[in-house]
Order: sequence, then structure tokens, then C-alpha cells
Amino acid sequence: MQRVYAPWRYDYVAKEQSNGCVFCHISKSKDDEELGVLYKDEYCFVVMNRYPYSPGHFMIIPHFHTNNLEDLDPLIWSHISLLAQKGVIMLKNELNAKGVNLGMNLGGVGGAGIEEHIHLHLVPRWYGDTNFITTIGETRVYSVDFEEIYKRLKKVSLNYFA
Repeated sequence: MQRVYAPWRYDYVAKEQSNGCVFCHISKSKDDEELGVLYKDEYCFVVMNRYPYSPGHFMIIPHFHTNNLEDLDPLIWSHISLLAQKGVIMLKNELNAKGVNLGMNLGGVGGAGIEEHIHLHLVPRWYGDTNFITTIGETRVYSVDFEEIYKRLKKVSLNYFA
């Protein structure tokens, strides 16, 4: 297994972990910039994934705490879908994404890293963004800094989501 120096992860391992749901914490917090929030409204919020699959990876999360999609009000589910459409447009326009993966991992068995609160991932994709280094080297390479991408998307997010 290759080891890669990743100083940006230090905050994650060194930070005092909060009790309770991390997404509920973000939902209630006013410190949007510190938490990587791109947008909030009465039903949902959009937040950058701190440990992305690719640069620009963000999630759409309902304020309503549930781990069961079937418990979500259909109005909120429709709103998540609308924000997803707008998010895809933003990723294509602002990051020149050539495609986008959308996905929800429901439950631990379904692959959810944070299984107690549902969330929809939007992962921008480009030609050649996966190659031997991910497959064989078990290593990911990012071409741009997280903070740079966050600032770039935050600056335009209201143009897309509001």
C-alpha cells in the first residue's frame, strides 16, 4: 500500500469530534464558510464533501434528520431533485465537468459512510480523471486545492441554487 502525505486531513483526525449527527450540526450552524456550505434554504443545504472523490464533489442534504428515504416528505425529495439539476448545471458551467455521478448510499450495507442522515452526492467527472494510480496504486490525485474549489463555487452558488 502506497502512503501519500495528506496534510489537509490533519484537521479531520485532530479535531474534537462532535457528538450527534454531523449533518444536523452543519444544518444548524451559522458558520457556513468554515463548514464548506454552498447554499441553504428552508428544506435543504448544499455542502462540499471534505474528503471528495474528485474536486468539486458536494452533497445535497435535507435539514430533516432521517436515515430512511421512504420517511422523507415528497416535497423535500422533489426539492432535492431540483437542487441536483441546478448543481449539475453549476458543475458543468463552472468546473467544465464533462459528466456528473449522482448517488445515495442508503444504510451501512448500502455503502453509506454517514448512515444516520440521508444525503445525495454530486461528483463531477472529466475524461481521464481515473487511471492506473487509483486502480493499481490505491491513490487519488487532485489537481486543485479544496479551498480554491469551495471559494469558486460559493461565489456563484446563489446564481444556480436560489
